[in-house]
Amino acid sequence: MINKFRGTGTAIVTPFHNEGSIDFKSFERIIEYQIENGVDYIVFMGTTGESVTLSPEERNAVVNFAVELVAGRLPVVIGIGGNNTGELTTAIQDMSFEGIDAVLSVSPYYNKPQPKGIFNHYREIGGVCPVPVIIYNVPGRTSSNIDAETTLRIANDIPNVIGVKEASKDLEQCGRIIKDKPADFLVISGNDELTLPFMALGGDGVISVIANAFPAAFSRMVKLCLNNQYQEAREIHLQLLDIVQAIYADGSPSGVKAVMQMKGLCKNVLRLPLVKINKGLSNHIAGILERMDLDG
Repeated sequence: MINKFRGTGTAIVTPFHNEGSIDFKSFERIIEYQIENGVDYIVFMGTTGESVTLSPEERNAVVNFAVELVAGRLPVVIGIGGNNTGELTTAIQDMSFEGIDAVLSVSPYYNKPQPKGIFNHYREIGGVCPVPVIIYNVPGRTSSNIDAETTLRIANDIPNVIGVKEASKDLEQCGRIIKDKPADFLVISGNDELTLPFMALGGDGVISVIANAFPAAFSRMVKLCLNNQYQEAREIHLQLLDIVQAIYADGSPSGVKAVMQMKGLCKNVLRLPLVKINKGLSNHIAGILERMDLDG
């Protein structure tokens, strides 16, 4: 099971038409672009997919479309998270998981729970979810870090939780998890710019934003890391460094959607409260793309 999620997972964007409705034609193009260019799995309905701005009906439509289009060619992961444990477990029990391989579930935000509360939150989710669960630790968005001790306790005590997407940017914390985790527990990078050093510590891969625009290059870098070919991986990492930094400078997924429009993959349309990146940054990104010598 865990081998399904070693490598590169793309946290996919949700493309919109100019008036704001979901652009399923572009969505198909983006998904096929990912599959053709060698990513290992795709994550739908995450932060990058602007899932919190979609209605329940739209979320269902996106998931159903994705599952039907992917058709088992790659594993499918769905973001399902929240800060109301009871509501979340009810939603999971009411959901169909046909064609879905795992759930990515963000740590409770805003509430700032104690470690005991975080552990019990994932115990409840793991107990009702019919597919494996991956923790998503992203303190920059939740205002609450899952410390290494809590992650390791979850890893050892909740069988259906099979890994963690670590976006704490704390490589010491990531290293302590990797050092003491069970052999069958995945530790996945949540930061594109730190993926190479993260994997040098022994990480299992990444759930990436930049892979929306550069799936071939980024997934190749990750595969090289998994094979301990760090000199070649470093060359790709350094070539991508400027564009990775730029796409986060004015918010995400605003930056990567600007890149994807420049590459002809979808329109640069977001839903409020997100807006497009500023003109200066857009020009800067266009200049970086002109100088880059990488395939998709």
